[in-house]
Amino acid sequence: MSDDTGPTLSVDDFVDYCHTQTGLLSGRVETMRAEADELLSEIDEETAEIRRRLEDHTKRLEGTDAPSTPAGPDRSDLDLEALEGLESEVKEKQLLVKAKQTRMQAFQELAAAYTDLAGELRSDVDDGEEAMTRVIQFEANNDAPTYFEDRETLVEAAAHSRSTEGE
Repeated sequence: MSDDTGPTLSVDDFVDYCHTQTGLLSGRVETMRAEADELLSEIDEETAEIRRRLEDHTKRLEGTDAPSTPAGPDRSDLDLEALEGLESEVKEKQLLVKAKQTRMQAFQELAAAYTDLAGELRSDVDDGEEAMTRVIQFEANNDAPTYFEDRETLVEAAAHSRSTEGE
């Protein structure tokens, strides 16, 4: 008699899966890093613009020894609203960078955990079924689906499979 149970699950398949997930997470970290670097460049440019405007205004006020007038210095050339708007943009971008850095750290930690799991599977597990169970449990415990927007994780596939079995 032949065994018609379907394809055999191998530990190596799940080790490869873990390495693939690690690579995808690492790629996403690189993308976020590039986005954060771009934001930091914009912050630097806007901060330099604020400084330049303030320095230009200060130089104009200190520039002549003309007698002072009771009305005080002419502030019409300093657009405080524009400076406040730039400052607000800088603060907003700083918050975005901080959020990206926090997210990058979470992605890096999950990537490292997938790498560790692959090592554990390779050294401690001999059965494909057990490897699958460990990967599913790992992904459930680490909320892995939230890190993969365009890709179904093993825990999602297992949940989907269970839900269709009951139909």
